[in-house]
Amino acid sequence: MSSTILPVSELTPSAAASEAEDSGGKHPFLVALGQRVRDIRARRGMSRKALALATDVSERHLANLEYGVGNASVLVLLQVAVALKCSLAELLGDPTTQSPEWLMIREMLENRDEATLRRAREAIGELLGSGSAKASARSRRGSRVALIGLRGAGKTTLGSMLAEDLGFPFVELSREIEKFAGCTISEIQGLYGQNAYRRYERRAIEEAIQIYPEAIIATPGGLVSDPASFNLLLGHCTTVWLRALPEDHMARVAAQGDMRPMAGNKEAMDDLKTILAGRAAFYSKAEFQLDTSRQPLQPTFLALREMVRNALQMDQTEHAE
Repeated sequence: MSSTILPVSELTPSAAASEAEDSGGKHPFLVALGQRVRDIRARRGMSRKALALATDVSERHLANLEYGVGNASVLVLLQVAVALKCSLAELLGDPTTQSPEWLMIREMLENRDEATLRRAREAIGELLGSGSAKASARSRRGSRVALIGLRGAGKTTLGSMLAEDLGFPFVELSREIEKFAGCTISEIQGLYGQNAYRRYERRAIEEAIQIYPEAIIATPGGLVSDPASFNLLLGHCTTVWLRALPEDHMARVAAQGDMRPMAGNKEAMDDLKTILAGRAAFYSKAEFQLDTSRQPLQPTFLALREMVRNALQMDQTEHAE
């Protein structure tokens, strides 16, 4: 088996599919994966024999991988990634690994702490005019306040109270999404899928930002799962994470008449805790946080009102300066 280094070449998804058709029906993903392995190996200046020694994987197995024959196990891919000093994401074709600039940016950010990554994200947002860097965000976000958090945190109840107190419009994004789609959220997801729902969600955010310079916006709990929409929200709104205990989330949703979360009992609570844990790192990107389980409704509202009024006043003062 030859161990010479193959020339680096580009292989787009359509080219991969075409090559697959010309190569006995090999799966396009496996063909493209093999091409990426060859490209990265060439970039590293490694022969296939050297890669085989570094990974403890036979040359024949590596050849099959490189030419899209057979399906390599995840562990083999991990060994190959380690030997080639690249990430599994690069090997699998993550878009953020497909140009030298992307790779150099990833290298600069690798192993940085959360505070540094946040500053980098804000600086990139400032450069592109779409992020949440404080200096420029004030002029973009006006007096919009977005409440984020899981369903049952109090976004609708507290948001409507706050909007009335401030004399601002109250925008519930879930209702706006349903208006765009002409059907309910569950129907959107059931009929058209999650991707369609995210498109409607993004459109609802964009329109709210365009129409309302002042507003209290209650967001769907899963909005933070879409980085593009969440970045848009962070860049154009003062954000508050309304937090609550899992038990309170569950009880409040049930009190609204929705008994679906109670189906499965313990399993439902475990799922809820898992969702909260998975989203907490994203919710924590909000500028402010308020625990809605700590106090009854009225003291909680007063705390939110003070927090938001102070934030808006500070923004107006610093923007005027």
